[in-house]
Amino acid sequence: MKKLLIIKLGETFPNLSEQYGDFEDWIKALIGIAPDQINVAKPYRGEQLPKLQNLVGVVITGSHDMITDKKEWSERTAEWIPSVIDASIPLLGICYGHQLLAYALGGKVGFNPNGIEFGTTEVHLNDNASMDPIFRGLPSILKVQASHSQSVIELPPNADLIASNDIDPHHAFTITGKAWGVQFHPEYNAEIMKGYVQECADMLTEDDQNIEGLIGNISDSPHSKLIMQRFGEIVKNNI
Repeated sequence: MKKLLIIKLGETFPNLSEQYGDFEDWIKALIGIAPDQINVAKPYRGEQLPKLQNLVGVVITGSHDMITDKKEWSERTAEWIPSVIDASIPLLGICYGHQLLAYALGGKVGFNPNGIEFGTTEVHLNDNASMDPIFRGLPSILKVQASHSQSVIELPPNADLIASNDIDPHHAFTITGKAWGVQFHPEYNAEIMKGYVQECADMLTEDDQNIEGLIGNISDSPHSKLIMQRFGEIVKNNI
């Protein structure tokens, strides 16, 4: 049986995983696909990526690493991504996965010149969203969770921009309506987002960000679950 593949590119903080599980658990909880129809590959542990004929969709997780470090497992995954696009297999890249998708297809990734983006924020959908199977019908301003210091600086060729904000002009994009990158985290809930702020408090304080203010501003993102479910529906159509 063909399955959805979650490419896990790292692990969350131990304190968070003890309470809430890890990246793949948060995705599984929202995507609406039965657990026995999902496989997880961990290239960062040396695992190989599977043959495309066994896949109905791909989700690439976030990571605490940086694209610009060009680690072996990251470069290997980037080399594999174009074959998924060529095979028209639906793909969703989240945060690091979003950046890796852009990088693999000829875009540019680096430290965001506008600084670190952490906590609950807003992104603005553009006209492309109205025709997109994941974003259509959503409000023009979405409340989302973000935790990143690197961003897609230049979109890859043939990418259609979907969402932006003042910190990151490339918060979401699509390639051919079959692959999507989202810089924000649709798999986070408010408690996970609070946990990330608390775990990264020293770094954020050094960046002159107000920890109490960030935590006080965190709220659930009501449309994140829908974004994950819609991608899941696209995948299920291929099962």
